[in-house]
Amino acid sequence: MSRSHRLLVMAALSLAGVCAAQTTATGPAPAGLAKATFAGGCFWCVEADFDKVPGVKSTTSGYIGGKVANPTYEQVASKSTGHAEAVEVVFDPKVVGYDQLVEYFWRTIDPTTKDRQFCDYGSPYRTGIFVHDARQLALAQASKAKLDAGKPFSAPVVTEITLAGPFYAAEDYHQDYYKKSPIRYKGYRSGCGREERIRQLWGGPPVPPGAGDAAAAAPTK
Repeated sequence: MSRSHRLLVMAALSLAGVCAAQTTATGPAPAGLAKATFAGGCFWCVEADFDKVPGVKSTTSGYIGGKVANPTYEQVASKSTGHAEAVEVVFDPKVVGYDQLVEYFWRTIDPTTKDRQFCDYGSPYRTGIFVHDARQLALAQASKAKLDAGKPFSAPVVTEITLAGPFYAAEDYHQDYYKKSPIRYKGYRSGCGREERIRQLWGGPPVPPGAGDAAAAAPTK
């Protein structure tokens, strides 16, 4: 599905009254868990990627980095609020480390394009790591420095690393979109060129941290 088709889907949902729900800021992570927030273009795709990671307890599509409280999808898409489409990841740090999530994140995006990811253009589709404390900041900066030193491509890394401000959960119809509308989602992801560009940059699809261990530990049938 092309970006124009995606917008047509959103327009249809809006006409149906689905887009009327207000967005709200999310609260702290449950006890024993932690949060990580990543912007990697279309949040449908970022959510689908991080749901594959063992130790990730939940993913929420939403908006971060803007100047308007409780923005709607239409406001963010108009590029007038300053928000980026992003995903808030709640994870168990005893199972997967924040540094592992950052390393995985790089390989799910094109970190060389500013205000764009694949077929989606504009500041809402910029890439970013939004850190929640000093430790996350240090780990994200170290990871970016390592990537700059050893990246398999010549272009500079332009992904921003900033302190996380309020994160507003997107409208319900955006949550788990890849599960709710799998045919449309797969068509959009393929048509947008996401997989092809990731292969060009990284040599293959991203491998979730711990995925091999989880598969090895799974009982055989």
